[in-house]
Amino acid sequence: MRVIKASEFKAKCLKIMDEVAATGKTVVITKTGIPITELVPAKRRPESLFGAMKGSVTYMGDVISSIDEEWEAERE
Repeated sequence: MRVIKASEFKAKCLKIMDEVAATGKTVVITKTGIPITELVPAKRRPESLFGAMKGSVTYMGDVISSIDEEWEAERE
């Protein structure tokens, strides 16, 4: 994480914004040595919701077959 003074940020604002967008790394902006704010890359939304969750689910085995265990509701 990069830390810069507010005066340096003011002088190089557009360049620093481009760097954050390109690298994805956060920049902390300080004033008199105290962290004031963070410049973080924006989260981009997918153009379409179709396929937006692709790769977010992990298949761990057979979820359809019976587990050969009697349910409490079936005992009565």
